[in-house]
Amino acid sequence: MNTTDLIAGGATLAGAAGQNDLKSALKFITCGSVDDGKSTLIGRLLVDSKAVLQDHLAGVQRGGETDLALLTDGLSAEREQGITIDVAYRYFATEHRKFIIGDAPGHEQYTRNMVTAASSADAAVVLVDATKLDWKTPSMELLPQTRRHSLLVNLLRVPSIVFTVNKLDAVEDPALAFKNISAALTAFAGAAQIPVRAIVPISALKGHNVVDAMPGWCGYEGLSLLQLLEHLPATPAESTEAFAFPVQWVEKFSSSADTSQGRRVFWGRVATGGVQPGQSVTVLPSGQTAVVAQVLDHARQPNSILAGHSAGIVLDREVDVSRGDWLLAADTFEPTRELSVTIAWMDDEPLVAGRVYWALHGHRWVKAKVKRIVHKLDVNTLAEEDASELPPNAIGHIELSLQAPLATLPYARSRVLGSLVLVDTASNKTSGAALIL
Repeated sequence: MNTTDLIAGGATLAGAAGQNDLKSALKFITCGSVDDGKSTLIGRLLVDSKAVLQDHLAGVQRGGETDLALLTDGLSAEREQGITIDVAYRYFATEHRKFIIGDAPGHEQYTRNMVTAASSADAAVVLVDATKLDWKTPSMELLPQTRRHSLLVNLLRVPSIVFTVNKLDAVEDPALAFKNISAALTAFAGAAQIPVRAIVPISALKGHNVVDAMPGWCGYEGLSLLQLLEHLPATPAESTEAFAFPVQWVEKFSSSADTSQGRRVFWGRVATGGVQPGQSVTVLPSGQTAVVAQVLDHARQPNSILAGHSAGIVLDREVDVSRGDWLLAADTFEPTRELSVTIAWMDDEPLVAGRVYWALHGHRWVKAKVKRIVHKLDVNTLAEEDASELPPNAIGHIELSLQAPLATLPYARSRVLGSLVLVDTASNKTSGAALIL
């Protein structure tokens, strides 16, 4: 299988994405199982794209050879153990595009860090280590963490998912290994309904097919990984939905000569839709209504603002609005206390019905009680199983009852309005990522 089996080359990708998408920086993460070569891949991208200074490169030498993984593994524990624990972000650019890379950990206990990185990513590169699989068998079993991470990035609506088969230089028959692993990945993605942009053979250590394409290697005739990334679309703004705005900061001017005419300015980032003067808005949770008198951009200049951009909003009258409140398009949303969600459970303690957690929606905190656990997803068989609890790193479907109503949308329509973070009320640890169905 090659890239053109899944996408019709870079030109088609560019056309589908639109030129504006390709001008913006692409934020992508690398994920997969432990020791699949995620940090090494990022190091190879940085080195081969000339994004590493010589003194930095000299500082990651081990035994006279360059350890590419050390370019992203910055914690002392990561360097000592040779693993990734926290998400490390790196920046580089080619002559075609700028990139922000998140190196996500592969260990099961650090899944919460990977979910955090994926929640704002435009693309996910899921690595598969060919040396860990029974690559001589077409119907081989993929590693559980490969399956779990693939399911999570798909649940989190990461727009572009790319599988990369790594360490093919270390197997006897690279072409056969890539053919069979590709077949297993395609079968898994089809069963899980995961849309895949491409499956690319690489060697992160040797640099094969990472930056420069190697036509014919492993029977692959498509783009290199970097060439593919250069043509992937950025996440589109949710500007077609109704206006919704989580208030992050309230600013009060004492002078009546400033641009806000002495009124309070409500700052935040527009979640969905757009805002301009003259719009009617409703404040959640108070239910009061007002009209937008002025909209300021990040430079405090009057402007109309669309989703994904920061704004300062001035209302036509004094209304009690605080951090955590929402400004919503009037007569559009129906706040609710009952939610059905898909949950990625990340706490060390299992999730059980009856427990109460803090739920963070935008910047608003409300209490949320777990009414019942509907099912647990088996990451190996993709079967939905009955369950009385969800263990750490499980994915499941639960029902929540909220102490106060929230204005939500299905996660399939809005990443911001459709997501909640559950936090333990006693320890303040992040316990789960909830995606509204």
